[in-house]
Amino acid sequence: QVQVVESGGGLVQAGGSLRLSCGASGRIFTINPMAWYRQAPGKQRESVAVITRGGSTIYADSVKGRFTISRVNGKNTVYLEMSNLQPDDTAVYYCTIEVGSRTYWGQGTQVTVSS
Repeated sequence: QVQVVESGGGLVQAGGSLRLSCGASGRIFTINPMAWYRQAPGKQRESVAVITRGGSTIYADSVKGRFTISRVNGKNTVYLEMSNLQPDDTAVYYCTIEVGSRTYWGQGTQVTVSS
């Protein structure tokens, strides 16, 4: 079994910063892409950022230049550094990892940005 746990969410004022962390544990040999998604109230879940095992990254247009995804392969950990946060960034943020042919999701962490 694989467990994925996020942390680091919270309440921040517009223009502020937060760092989300996600750790994976369990029967893991190799983690392929790791990613962050978010879901705002009343909206569909959307991809925020993806990072491959080799370090290549893809960002949603809405977060380019403000968010940075990174990972530590030896620790099965992925981070999301978020700066210049805006109220539209308010959402539950989810971490996902791909192990073999399966995708595992964390339980989510709430990020709230006040104006």
